[in-house]
Amino acid sequence: MILINLLPHREAARKRKREAFFASLVVAGLFGGLIAGGVFVWYQAQISNQQDKNMVLETEIKKLEGQIKEISTLQQEIAALRARQQAVEDLQADRNMPVHLLNELVGQLPDGVYISSVKQSDQVVSITGVAQSNERVSELLRNLANNSPYLTKPELIEIVAGNVSLGPRDNRRVANFNVRVRLLRSSEVQKAAAAASAPAPAAAKG
Repeated sequence: MILINLLPHREAARKRKREAFFASLVVAGLFGGLIAGGVFVWYQAQISNQQDKNMVLETEIKKLEGQIKEISTLQQEIAALRARQQAVEDLQADRNMPVHLLNELVGQLPDGVYISSVKQSDQVVSITGVAQSNERVSELLRNLANNSPYLTKPELIEIVAGNVSLGPRDNRRVANFNVRVRLLRSSEVQKAAAAASAPAPAAAKG
């Protein structure tokens, strides 16, 4: 007995293929969505983690900036205290400067030189006087430059020839001079002495 299939088997096959295709599309879409969702979640987690790190860094940076400001303020306070301390030390040293000045002038004044006035402005001393000759003034400058630890950098401002009457018939030529010299503080003298006594660096061996 011969059986004949009267159903449209070709259309049924095409229908099955379409259904399988659409099913595979749905599965692929779901799979792709899962992958995209996982990637999105992973990136969100990374972004959130980085934001947390940034917040921690910003907090630490603010702390460091505050500490830097405190250090800067402390440094300014230390500098101000040092300046005050130096001012006090300078005032104490300046109390002895006139004594050192008079002692040095007495010790360094050569014969034939007479001082008529001494004026001090801070550490600059102006000396006016009379000398028997220009050579005596030169000797005074040499003594101030080389023999005095408290007096330095003597400078001849003016020297003018003049006459001095010692009697009715005794007139002598003299040199009226004006000298400027710098008076050192005790701290400066000590520093200069320490530098002079420091051993010289050894010469490099060839």
